[in-house]
Amino acid sequence: MSAIPSVDLRDFVSGDASRKEKFIKEIGAAFEDIGFVALSGHFLSDELVEQLYAEVKNFFQLPQETKDSYEIKGIGGQRGYTSFGKEHAKGRKEGDLKEFWHFGQYVENDPKLEKEYPDNVTVTELPEFNVVGKETYKMLEKTAQYVLRALALHLDLDELYFDEWIKNGNSILRPIHYPPITNEPKNAVRAAAHGDINLITLLMGAHGKGLQVKNHQGEWVDAIARPDQLMINVGDMLSRLSNNKLKSTIHQVVNPPRELWGSSRYSIPFFMHPVSEMPLNCLDNCVDESHPKGFEDTTAGEYLHERLIELGLVKK
Repeated sequence: MSAIPSVDLRDFVSGDASRKEKFIKEIGAAFEDIGFVALSGHFLSDELVEQLYAEVKNFFQLPQETKDSYEIKGIGGQRGYTSFGKEHAKGRKEGDLKEFWHFGQYVENDPKLEKEYPDNVTVTELPEFNVVGKETYKMLEKTAQYVLRALALHLDLDELYFDEWIKNGNSILRPIHYPPITNEPKNAVRAAAHGDINLITLLMGAHGKGLQVKNHQGEWVDAIARPDQLMINVGDMLSRLSNNKLKSTIHQVVNPPRELWGSSRYSIPFFMHPVSEMPLNCLDNCVDESHPKGFEDTTAGEYLHERLIELGLVKK
């Protein structure tokens, strides 16, 4: 038995009230407990997943000089390429053992946000890379929208509560490459223990073990989804909004056993962010005598900026 509960999004969109209610209960209970679920029935096809992994591998196999040309200065790594070891977890000096790419929002009918968000970066060497990246982004965003509708109902909000805040939201699709480990890492792991910043994260079935989640007993448990599932977890923004009713759980990506050091690992998370104006003030219906308000009022934009400074991606 996996320590991570499984749910099926087809229950929520089935049109059957009892199946919909079952999904809301299951995902609500999982997110109040361990903060992670393995979700099947999402909107990504097997073909699209296969295409994306092929394109991502092609990109990371490009010469370092070519990849470096896509590292855009002055935008805190929000689009394009971020080179190996640049990002570190909050409170750590050692850079994570990874390089990654960022696809960002494809803004529709909002000139203000078009100016606010950096442009997506086009990889001229790989004509399909950006096409497949955009399609994957859209399908993961659609999946996340339905998950958030279920969570809105679980929190006794209107089903469409999150829709206005996530439309044109500052979401990020991040293909990550953890290269082969060539030397004994000094205090560095592939991704040090951290909580995610955003509302929810959708992780496409990572190739290989490594992702671990910290349970209530303080033990690290493996989080492994089937190839057809997405691993979905609560981020700090949703935890704040729900006054920690929904748990943003600490997780990490550990280094493989020494005999597997020679292999690459690829992982593709989608970080669902709202627009920067979204208030993250604790919801009134999540605050009572037993659960006093645990967080100061802030907005998604203010909170994101503060966290990017902590991660070393933005200077004060």
